Amino acid sequence: MYWMTRSRGTAIKLTLGDGEILQAIKSEQLRDYLQAHGWYFDRPFLENATIWLKQEPERGEFEILLPNKQNLGDYVARIREVIETLEVVENRSQAEILSDLITIYPNINIQGVIIQIASPNADKLSGEITLLGVFLDKLHPIKLELVDHDYILAIKAYQERLPVICHGDLIKEDSGFIFKNIQQFSLDSLG
Repeated sequence: MYWMTRSRGTAIKLTLGDGEILQAIKSEQLRDYLQAHGWYFDRPFLENATIWLKQEPERGEFEILLPNKQNLGDYVARIREVIETLEVVENRSQAEILSDLITIYPNINIQGVIIQIASPNADKLSGEITLLGVFLDKLHPIKLELVDHDYILAIKAYQERLPVICHGDLIKEDSGFIFKNIQQFSLDSLG
């Protein structure tokens, strides 16, 4: 689970608390990513993994052990090792790499401010809002569909520029993000 923590001032940091996010990364996604970034398949490793290599001219050869099945007991640990190796080889943060790999961020808490409220739906008290939230160390606009009390709370937060926090599943669609399965939407008391 990703958690947002507040440090001095208003900076917000996102940290990885458990393997739920890493478990969501499919080995096929990683294989495609490795191929696209200059890695090559070397050999199978037992029945459950493959070895991938990349030669870096000034730093030598790097190796990744890529598990073949998500139901392996050490799948999350192996994926974490892959991300750590990619961080070193690509000289990019783990957050940037995860952003390229993951299309769904389940059970995530996002804090942010509402930057836009679309016209409400005519048939019931509901509407789409846009939240500017921090995750994977970057600000992103996120679309949410809210109803009833949550929609009223969003209007209040927008008018009074109050931060909100919501919990649910963040889904990457095309170049944007949508929040689904919202389990909690509230004003952020830390704001």
